[in-house]
Amino acid sequence: MIFITGGTGLVGAHLIYDLLLVDKKIKVLRRKNSNTKKVLQTFCYYTSEEKALELYDRIQWVEGDILDIECLNEHISPGDTVYHCAAIISFDPKDRERMIDDNVQGTANVVNICLEKKVKTLCHVSSSAAIGRDHASDEVTEEHAWQYHSKISAYSISKHESEREVWRGIAEGLNAVIVNPSIILGPGDWTSGSSKIFLSIYEGLKFYTNGITGYVDVRDVVKAMQKLVEAEINSERFILNAENVAFKDLFADIAIGLKVKAPHILAKKWMSEIVWRVEAFKSLITGSKPIITRETAFTANKQYQFSSNKLLTSIEFSYRSVSSSVSDFCKLFLKDMSKNMH
Repeated sequence: MIFITGGTGLVGAHLIYDLLLVDKKIKVLRRKNSNTKKVLQTFCYYTSEEKALELYDRIQWVEGDILDIECLNEHISPGDTVYHCAAIISFDPKDRERMIDDNVQGTANVVNICLEKKVKTLCHVSSSAAIGRDHASDEVTEEHAWQYHSKISAYSISKHESEREVWRGIAEGLNAVIVNPSIILGPGDWTSGSSKIFLSIYEGLKFYTNGITGYVDVRDVVKAMQKLVEAEINSERFILNAENVAFKDLFADIAIGLKVKAPHILAKKWMSEIVWRVEAFKSLITGSKPIITRETAFTANKQYQFSSNKLLTSIEFSYRSVSSSVSDFCKLFLKDMSKNMH
């Protein structure tokens, strides 16, 4: 049996789809109020509605939470393969403490039950944010040590500390592999996460920064996860990154795919500094979530180059190009917008 946490998220929903296509038996953990229809919507991106419903009906849902260790104990069994995709993702300062506490404790619970039940393997979805970024180096690799600094995001802290729980489990005898995706491109909830890039540009985003970072297609993320598990690779971490692309170039590609004007005004560092402070003040007064935070303003002006050489030399694998991923997802976005208009 395969047990999945975070099944209603971008990675989880695509993983479920892939596994069901090859007739795997799966249990998927879901919170009481989570919207499982997002999973069905994801299926419909890649197959007919009839086939999507047939696959969706084969999901064995488990109501619970990674903070509920009794639920994990009840539903994870000896010999299972566990994919841990669940995590809170937020750059809102108001979510800082809860995100760190919940992500780390939830991962600790998953690790502890996997150890107790002697599962076959655990695949933990971490993030490139959990890897150190040595500015003296041309490329960030799995060997770069994570370092704390005053401007590092709470999300980065939460993923680093969560990953440490997995390494603890490995030291105690757990078979586990860790993946560290860069920014994941994919379709789903266009109003949140990395998918919101498409909506922002569609709605007329005017600004870009001089930042550079890595991107990877969600379909390649879940393919790599499955291949690493099937290869029985343990006690290793792998950066998942197709290409390193400048924000300006990515935004231009998306704008072409959406047939809108590309962001054309360079937001210099000093402008970002002003905007995040204004947003913080507005959030304090209105209680709304800030569009830009100190953390995102800092990251948006950095230039990071991520290496995926370790994965490519460990298993047989190839990535989709970022431009082809953008083209595919722009078409799906426009299709969704067309449905919403009718």
